[in-house]
Amino acid sequence: MLGFGKNDKDAIADTKTALEAAKGPRADDGVLGNAGTRVVERLLDAGIDGRGPFDSAAKIAADALRKHDRADGAVDAIIKEHTMLAAGGGFVTSMGGFITMPVSLPANVLEFYLVATRMVAAIAKARGYDINQPEIRSAVLLTLVGADADDLLKKAGVVATGRLSNLAAQRLPGPVLMVVNKAVGFRLLSTAGKGVLSRFGKGVPVVGGFVGAGLDVYLLRRIADHARQEFPAAR
Repeated sequence: MLGFGKNDKDAIADTKTALEAAKGPRADDGVLGNAGTRVVERLLDAGIDGRGPFDSAAKIAADALRKHDRADGAVDAIIKEHTMLAAGGGFVTSMGGFITMPVSLPANVLEFYLVATRMVAAIAKARGYDINQPEIRSAVLLTLVGADADDLLKKAGVVATGRLSNLAAQRLPGPVLMVVNKAVGFRLLSTAGKGVLSRFGKGVPVVGGFVGAGLDVYLLRRIADHARQEFPAAR
């Protein structure tokens, strides 16, 4: 499991609050929106740029490219490494079953998306994209929500032009990207909140760990497949 600092513990608290709101019959958009913004800031900061022992996406991509002659081989290695991290995180945060769920669920949500964010950003970097470019960073976040990306872009007033990596050519204003990023955070938290029981349906200690690991691996692989499509080799 990843180690969290003070700011990350604050983000976990925000995530927990947002999940509680999302589980209610009438979710508070303000709570979810504010918490979503802070969680997205953590994803961009730690997930892409790295923090402490959690290496940056650029370093992960560089290491993979040094070990493989082709970018596709590097991408396969990046996905394999992060799949193992997701499995480990899902097991540890789920093995306590329903007894530890109030604490483990927020931690698992943040941890999973940190791993997923870095994986997608590393894939983009390995395929030649500038992950310091604001549009590409937003494209990385949008990859996390899969098929909902076009809907979020539409609501933010952005016309989708094929793959998410094409956002780099649009030179979108900063305020627009902030709206997009906030929308991604809102969607991630609200989806996680609605899926609590399905995500931790097996509340038996230890056994729940294997279920949690399997679910996280499945979800991460879906995101990886989406990232392969959205970030083809840059020309």
